[in-house]
Amino acid sequence: MFSVAALVFVVVLALYLYALRRPADAEDDPRTARTSQRWIIGGGVLLPLVSISALLTFGIPVGRNMLPLPPVDGEAMRIDVIGHQWWWQVSYPESGITLINELHIPVNTPVDLHLSTADVIHSFWVPRLAGKLDMIPGRINLLRIAADMPGSYRGQCAEFCGLDHAHMHFTVEVHSAENFAAWLESVRD
Repeated sequence: MFSVAALVFVVVLALYLYALRRPADAEDDPRTARTSQRWIIGGGVLLPLVSISALLTFGIPVGRNMLPLPPVDGEAMRIDVIGHQWWWQVSYPESGITLINELHIPVNTPVDLHLSTADVIHSFWVPRLAGKLDMIPGRINLLRIAADMPGSYRGQCAEFCGLDHAHMHFTVEVHSAENFAAWLESVRD
């Protein structure tokens, strides 16, 4: 989106500079009216149409991947995340595991995060895995994430929630399928 916005800015700036340097006597020429009409149609209709179409072409698939639609194969893994002032409670309902400030997921597996809050508005954000989603008291929001590479990812509350907001971070550990199964077993024991 930044690239498209920068390109539009440069084009508009170039047109502005061109208009400033155009000779003053050019307005009496009958060809000027036709040229002005072309600029209005091109810059006022075609440019926004092309820009918006390009943004939608890239934005709709990305947004669709974030929706909690049924996965192509099987079910999505469910994890409940509750934001507290100033820590995260992470629960795995299928296995009865509860963690604090850490989330463990398998690689290449869709995970549905059921996000809620115990007190004030928080915002769950893992920049390298998904966009941010607000957690509002009394509501449960659903965020689908899937990591394509094992590793450690940093997450943060992205909504000012009080005195220790800056320290309200967590880690997302992405394991291979085998390592995730071994991690589940080790935590259950």
